[in-house]
Amino acid sequence: MSESDGMDDFLDNGMRQSLLIASRIAETLARRLQETRRQQEHQDTQIAHEAQARLHASRSAAHAALAAIHREQWWDNANPRDIATAHAVAEGWKDHDPTALEASEKIRQEVLTRYGIDTRDVGRDAAYLESGIETIAAEKARLEELARSQEEARKAAAEHEKAMQLLAAARAEELRTQAAQLAPEMERHQVPVEYLANPELAQALQRAHNAKTPKAVAIADNDIKERMFLISKDGINGPNIDQLRKETTANFNVAEDSYFKDPAFVQAAKEMHEARLLAEGGFAGSQFASPEQRYERAEKELFARLEGVGREIENRVTGDDSSRLQGRGVKAETASAASYGSTQHHEHFAQSLENSGANDTQIRGRLAAARSEGTHPSAAVTVGKATKARKTRAGTAAGLERTKNGPSR
Repeated sequence: MSESDGMDDFLDNGMRQSLLIASRIAETLARRLQETRRQQEHQDTQIAHEAQARLHASRSAAHAALAAIHREQWWDNANPRDIATAHAVAEGWKDHDPTALEASEKIRQEVLTRYGIDTRDVGRDAAYLESGIETIAAEKARLEELARSQEEARKAAAEHEKAMQLLAAARAEELRTQAAQLAPEMERHQVPVEYLANPELAQALQRAHNAKTPKAVAIADNDIKERMFLISKDGINGPNIDQLRKETTANFNVAEDSYFKDPAFVQAAKEMHEARLLAEGGFAGSQFASPEQRYERAEKELFARLEGVGREIENRVTGDDSSRLQGRGVKAETASAASYGSTQHHEHFAQSLENSGANDTQIRGRLAAARSEGTHPSAAVTVGKATKARKTRAGTAAGLERTKNGPSR
């Protein structure tokens, strides 16, 4: 064997071992690469599966969120945030899901119809849409409440009108029955049926109907004549509050509106008004009181009422203002009471009667009645406690003073 042959064999064996090793390394690398690819594919598949699952879950949630918008009841009860949320979901899915696309169009139509907002102009800005719906919904609720209150007012007015018609019909029937009963007296005094709505006249007619003696008939007839005259002056319902306020204010230096919330004060003002009209109309009155005496009595009642209200005002006034008002009131009252019944007082009274158009006979009669009242009305109604009243009276009632615009005969 030659020396070269041994070397060749050695080289061949080394080469074969190197190739074998290289082959094994390559095989190992190939298996690792394959395993890596398999793991990557598995991982990619897992990720894709999870992503698909999440997408499916999100889509299902979107469907659930949008399912309600197809019910009319949902729109009737949904608040602005619910609508804005549904709009945002539909806008987010409409490019990927047919159901969301359909829901988006449904939301657009409902919002446009109910609130006048086109969601195409809003885009995906849910906060802007919510704010717009809130504003319009609030205004819509206000208008609905206004319409509801107006409808309730209309119904109430209709019910009131119906009730008033029923009352009027019942009252008309009552007047017809009363007129049939009082027919002789009404015919004798030529009283229209509608005048029976005046309670004082109806009572006077009833007294005439029930009268058993000529004297009672005469008294009732005089009352009927007075009432017929007063109706000719003031109407069936008599003077209203504004008329009495104006007249009382002319007769007294102080007559605030608050007094006319007192029924007794208003009644006294009405009696004084009627007594003045009867005196100026030439009525002699009854055996119990002349128109002048009735006027004086009502005048005293007004003074008493004014004094009572003045004391209530005084009790509500405190501090320096109260003391100042009290001092002024005592001074004004003292001056008024001192001048009452004096020659100057009667001269001023006669002048006012002359200015009102009274003749000499009427003036003399009225002055005679005035002279018979030597005491100031405010003092007359506080006999026994005049000194105390003068010390404590203050406020509005303290400055009361007549303007001498009484009745004339």
